[in-house]
Amino acid sequence: MIKGPFSLLIGLFSLLAVAGGYGQKAFIKVVDQKNHEPVAFAHVCFEGVKSGSPKYSLTSLEGSVVNDVKEISKIAISYMGFMTYTDTIKPGQSIEIQLRPKVLNMDEVIVTAQYTPERADKSIYKVEVINSRQIEQKAATNMADLLKDQSTMRVTQDGVLGTSLRIQGMSGENVKFLQDGVPLIGRMNGNFDLNQINLFNVDHVEVIEGPMSVIYGSNALAGVINIITKENKSSLLNATASAYTESAGVYNFDGAVSLNHAKHGFSVDGGRNFFGGYSPVDTSRSQTFKPRRQYFFDGYYTFTTDILKLKVAGDYFNELLLDKGPLLGPYYETAFDNNFTTIRYSGRIDASVKLKKNHFINLLGSWSGYSRIRETFYKDLTTLSEIAVPQSWARDTTNIQNLIARATFAKNNHNKKFNYQAGIDINVESGSGKKIADNKQEIADYAAFLSVKWDPVRVADPDRVILSIQPGIRFIYNTNYQAPVVYALSTKWNIIQPLNLRFSYSRGFRAPSIKELYLVFVDVNHNVLGNPDLKAEKSNNFNLNLNWAVEKRKVAWSMDVSGFYNFIENVILLAQTGNSLEYSYENVSRYKSAGVQFGCSYTIYPAFKLQLGFAETGITGSPTADIAYQPFKWSTEVTLSPSYRFNKPDVTLSLYYKYSGAAPQLLFDEKVLNWQWVNSYNTMDFTASKGFWNSRIRLSAGIKNIFNTTTIPTTGGTGGAHSGGADGMNIGWGRTLFLKLSFQINKYK
Repeated sequence: MIKGPFSLLIGLFSLLAVAGGYGQKAFIKVVDQKNHEPVAFAHVCFEGVKSGSPKYSLTSLEGSVVNDVKEISKIAISYMGFMTYTDTIKPGQSIEIQLRPKVLNMDEVIVTAQYTPERADKSIYKVEVINSRQIEQKAATNMADLLKDQSTMRVTQDGVLGTSLRIQGMSGENVKFLQDGVPLIGRMNGNFDLNQINLFNVDHVEVIEGPMSVIYGSNALAGVINIITKENKSSLLNATASAYTESAGVYNFDGAVSLNHAKHGFSVDGGRNFFGGYSPVDTSRSQTFKPRRQYFFDGYYTFTTDILKLKVAGDYFNELLLDKGPLLGPYYETAFDNNFTTIRYSGRIDASVKLKKNHFINLLGSWSGYSRIRETFYKDLTTLSEIAVPQSWARDTTNIQNLIARATFAKNNHNKKFNYQAGIDINVESGSGKKIADNKQEIADYAAFLSVKWDPVRVADPDRVILSIQPGIRFIYNTNYQAPVVYALSTKWNIIQPLNLRFSYSRGFRAPSIKELYLVFVDVNHNVLGNPDLKAEKSNNFNLNLNWAVEKRKVAWSMDVSGFYNFIENVILLAQTGNSLEYSYENVSRYKSAGVQFGCSYTIYPAFKLQLGFAETGITGSPTADIAYQPFKWSTEVTLSPSYRFNKPDVTLSLYYKYSGAAPQLLFDEKVLNWQWVNSYNTMDFTASKGFWNSRIRLSAGIKNIFNTTTIPTTGGTGGAHSGGADGMNIGWGRTLFLKLSFQINKYK
């Protein structure tokens, strides 16, 4: 019983407080774990545990969002540059959630060569992640732009064939390019034209340098580059658009729309790129870098439940490259022009099923097509009329089709010492056209693989494993070659909490491609013949990596030291056949590459980041087993990339510098090994970006190729099949200015 006026007053206040409490809203406050500042416009998803109905929201400028769930719900909070936060929340619960920033990119979730999605720092492989923020800061439009500044990679240009890539002293034939786990097809001279791999819908890129033949089979001796495309996982509706222009004559436009409804997701996107061509000395006709026009379209559908993720996706790419010929005498009013049309398309279905006791099934099926169409026109420049040349030498089409089927069954329980993955891999590739012997050829590769991960030394901390050992084996049946059993051993030793030592050894196998075996590529600038008598490449590969990463409050730094040694038997090189104008693919008995790499980064969060890289790579070879190796020929590469972000005006300044030392190239001419050297050169890019309207609009501008590096002189050798005997190598089209404007909008309710 309440007695006296004082007790009565207390009782009234208590009743008012209870009544007011029923009217109050519950809020979730989202802050940065390191500086405790609010994270505005973070994506928040609530999903009822019983009903399974998702609801999307967005944090305010103060980092707050209303908790109005009616039942116990799962909550997921994500924002660019932060680890995704997941937990459960009750109705009426108010809480502060601290998002952990990805300062060192060590916490990126990766999928390449993993049993299930895994944090990069927990992977037994050394995986480098180039995330969406880095792509945005570089204002990169294609893979050539993105990879050219990597310390262990060399990117060069051909006017018709496009770009080529070397990793760890090995050529692009030994690099497996994947898009969402599906191999890309359509190599020219063994290399992908990286200008054809656009970044408009790329979320991030995962790079593993070193042998991955057990997991991915052929073409994975030097490493794997997996391009992970964007997928809207947080908002009801997302719409983006961007425009890019560069003073060399580049004009790009693209856009995308995606939406989520209950368990379903949809997305469509596309764009157009245009480049007008460039030459150091403009002749207005035959240009060093040929004009090109590209169209591209992508789309996907997803169905997601607690135990199933189903994704159906497709893409289409069309490029027209114009190779204008020189003027013809006597009046110089006519010319022969070649149009090269590249068409690439694919459809794929990917299903992931989560079973009981941490067991998983992944199914992947894909059908891909590639066409390279050449047409020659006789053009009258006085009337601007053109006539298609009807002769057989003036037109041809090469078609490549590829069928992929992959299934894996895995157990991945981080609390258990033993986990494993078993799978089958089917790859059937066919080629047709006048440039292919007998007009049609087919190569099929059927494989089964098994990998076991053993953690013999564990500690009480479930997030830390002292020692991991992962052996693997792959059995291969190839329709053209007798394939060996491929095996590998990978280890990771967590010496102390921030220090990891990784070692891997792998046998490798690569069957020659259809083009290397059967292609006949002859035009004014090229004369390349396939060789049906080629032997398959076999390799032994060793990689050692030591990584140290430390975070203390707002300061973080990391150091990475690696060494590698690759020995390849029967390596396939393009060689002169005796006729100085004719080249064919030939086997070199033995080839070696070795080197060391060093990288470090220093970060003062969130404003400043400095990255430094150094690589020393050597190569050598021997044409026969009874001829001694020549001494290793070495090349040096140094990279430096500082960036600074002004938080309040949302401005980021970035600089990318690379020194590429004199580099050797091994030539195989008339059964004799020769050396050609590409002189050293420097490149530098500068980018400034500014966000507007809470970063929905972003403007980027800068200078590319500040040192105006174009053609680098070469010494030794005799030119090449694709250079017409030229004494230089194309690196870029000179100094240019660029401007990019992008727009993004999300709807969460």
